[in-house]
Amino acid sequence: MPGFEIFGDEERKEVQDVLDTGVLFRYGFDGVRKGYWKARTFESELASRIGSDYSHLCSSGTAALGIALAACGIGAGDEVIVPPFTFIATVEAVIFAGAVPVFGEIDETLCLDPGSIESVITPRTKAVLPVHMCGAMARIEEIKNLCSQKGLILIEDACQALGATFNGKALGTFGNMGCFSFDPVKTITCGEGGAVVTDHKELYTLADAFADHGHDHIGNDRGLEDHPILGTNFRISELNAAIGLAQLRKLDFILEKQRAHKKAIKDALTAFPEIDFRVLPDPEGDSATFLSFFLPDEAKARETAKSLNEAGVDGCFYWYDKLSVQLLDHCPDYEKVELPKSDGIMGRTISMLIKLSWTEEELSRRIEKMAGVFKK
Repeated sequence: MPGFEIFGDEERKEVQDVLDTGVLFRYGFDGVRKGYWKARTFESELASRIGSDYSHLCSSGTAALGIALAACGIGAGDEVIVPPFTFIATVEAVIFAGAVPVFGEIDETLCLDPGSIESVITPRTKAVLPVHMCGAMARIEEIKNLCSQKGLILIEDACQALGATFNGKALGTFGNMGCFSFDPVKTITCGEGGAVVTDHKELYTLADAFADHGHDHIGNDRGLEDHPILGTNFRISELNAAIGLAQLRKLDFILEKQRAHKKAIKDALTAFPEIDFRVLPDPEGDSATFLSFFLPDEAKARETAKSLNEAGVDGCFYWYDKLSVQLLDHCPDYEKVELPKSDGIMGRTISMLIKLSWTEEELSRRIEKMAGVFKK
């Protein structure tokens, strides 16, 4: 990752189709768009690719989360259980819906621990929002079963995990709705873009309207469309959709390349007994955007992250400090939240970005540099 590493003639062709028509808006202008409907085509191919009945393309992964929460009826005062290890957009979307984020613990999958969910359920809990972090899966079947038992809505934040699966089923398709991001540093990119997916027609209909000021999109005369609900503007442009469409068609190549690069590095690091690797409930379904590993303790993880950086091994992230700053600076009400299990895990975690563009020589040099750090 990310997809911009392999921009080529395919993306240029799709964008040129749009420019040749002059129609950048995803709706209407039927007579002059020459049959090009990039957003519609992307939606159809995405739904087919991941096995969902419906897909709606929108302006970002953050927008996708907001759309899913709105379509599922999450609103003022509702509680939504989220993991503490996530990009801040997950929390922002819940807050902007008027709901209250409630943190469960993560486990060694680096995702929401199913065992921690029940302990934070209250009468106000309405949904669970697990995040398939860094390209791989939460214990999603266990989480889904718990939501079914408790009557809770399940919305998947799969923004970082396009192409990942659990037991052959695409992440994002286990819950009531799933959310994806196609921003500049995701597996495939639109520049800016996102999508919601669902198997429920009523949720799709609400999402489709909410993302465009409540338009019902019935017929081909935008001026005569009804507005059955209030909504907002989370539309994607045809230009962004065009880029993403070309990228989506490269997804299998991207996954193959990422998995090969990750395997080479992981195999080399197994020689060092102080390293433990992130738990993957289904290793075959990993999209391989990151290699995450644990050191024996926080002090060793901090030292190792510093040494890797000094050795020129770029793209290594020690998340723990950054996550604390994100949450405490922007959500001061959460200063008293105690998540000892999550703190213990993240304090020991380093994640390495897996690039598509590495040559064999670059990959070998990276492995040599890492080995040099761990042999000291």
